[in-house]
Amino acid sequence: MNAIHLVACVMRAREEHVKIIERDVVVIGAGPSGLTAARELRKAGHSVAVVEARDRVGGRTHTDVIDGAVIEVGGQWVSPDQTALIGLLDELGLGTFSRYREGDSVYIGPDGKPVRYTGEMFPVSDYTREEMERLITLLDRLVAEAGPEAPWNHPDARALDTISFHHWLRQQSDDEEACNNIGLFIAGGMLTKPAHSFSTLQAILMAATAGSFSNLVDEDFILDKRVIGGMQSVSERMAAELGEDVVLSSPVRTLRWSGMDERDGVTVVSDTATVNARYAVVAVPPNLYSRISYEPPLPRRQHQMHQHQSLGLVIKVHAVYATPFWREEGLSGTGFSADSIVQEVYDNTNHEDPRGTLVGFISDEKADAMFELAPHERRERILASIAGFLGPQALEPEVYYESDWASEEWTRGAYASSYDLGGLHRYGRDQRTPVGPIYWSCSDIAAEGYQHVDGAIRMGQRTAAAIHRALASGLQSAASGRES
Repeated sequence: MNAIHLVACVMRAREEHVKIIERDVVVIGAGPSGLTAARELRKAGHSVAVVEARDRVGGRTHTDVIDGAVIEVGGQWVSPDQTALIGLLDELGLGTFSRYREGDSVYIGPDGKPVRYTGEMFPVSDYTREEMERLITLLDRLVAEAGPEAPWNHPDARALDTISFHHWLRQQSDDEEACNNIGLFIAGGMLTKPAHSFSTLQAILMAATAGSFSNLVDEDFILDKRVIGGMQSVSERMAAELGEDVVLSSPVRTLRWSGMDERDGVTVVSDTATVNARYAVVAVPPNLYSRISYEPPLPRRQHQMHQHQSLGLVIKVHAVYATPFWREEGLSGTGFSADSIVQEVYDNTNHEDPRGTLVGFISDEKADAMFELAPHERRERILASIAGFLGPQALEPEVYYESDWASEEWTRGAYASSYDLGGLHRYGRDQRTPVGPIYWSCSDIAAEGYQHVDGAIRMGQRTAAAIHRALASGLQSAASGRES
């Protein structure tokens, strides 16, 4: 048998095992955004199919059991402004519980010494505090001017988008500690990229989506509550409603569309199903758009835009102990340091769990350095960093686990994509624009709730509403044609 005949036989055998599905809408990706879009379209009376590459739903939310401990591997927190998520939790019958925050927090400054403190402001010198407060006020003003929906329309958008956040901060202040601390909230804390690699406009958008920069520096606001049973249960509940219309373990390889005329529809070819539909929703992060072959290719503008979007890098570390020992010392479990390996640490104890869980974050270049080490050495260095905040008992957890989303085939980074220098004002206005029958839906391109589950849900609702209007318009046109 020659090679050409062998390939033909393999393709024919594969096609015989592929289901052919006919739907109004096909959704690629079973994370919170894709499932929300599918759920809303189903409620509006349209037929849907959701095709997911992984063997599970939830996307970048994943609640797992590791060595007997329940671990929130992915996104997990709910803040008071995330009304779309809160509304969906109510609909799905899911409860929340507050993050533990009683007691002192710990700050480690440039001198490497841990200092206990209460309140929002770090225990820094008077001058550094004044500079931090001034920078926050300045950023709050820019955030109010730009807003989350279209920051590229700000009069100074180009200037703000062509200077890195690192360098902009140092244009505003000569206090290095203040600049590093303010940079931490956006760089390591949110975009998980070095502050020199993204623009000030991107930083302003990140803050605007949370309502203000002040909200980002208030961990009691931004990290307010968690979902009982884990954030992935949001997706699991929605998927249960959709039933067999969710196809797992089936990466989409090809999306065929006939052109800009939406009436021509789409065909989505995955490993186990081929779906013919009127519309497609691509509900994966922008760095994965190119994993799909588009026939014909997407317009030039899309190709260029997607190359300027990338995810960051973060190690989310989970350490589970017999008891939350830090509480006995009057500590909340919260710690910050722009200079430490672990830049943030929080009490992440599960609902009604007698054991204590800490979660820590190592971002961007610090994560690079940790991944160069052997696993046992990396563990020792990371736990030593956590112990710098909370004492030597942190060195000996019962369970230790590192969430490494950058090595996950269908994510390849965390937490969400952002633009490189100059990319946001250049391409941002087109990131949510449909291409013929193809729509885009993910937290990475949300306005409010950007890079959070709330933003994913908002985009799912927004996309579903737009497709519903298009489908309803098409039905009305068809009815009108029959009447004439």
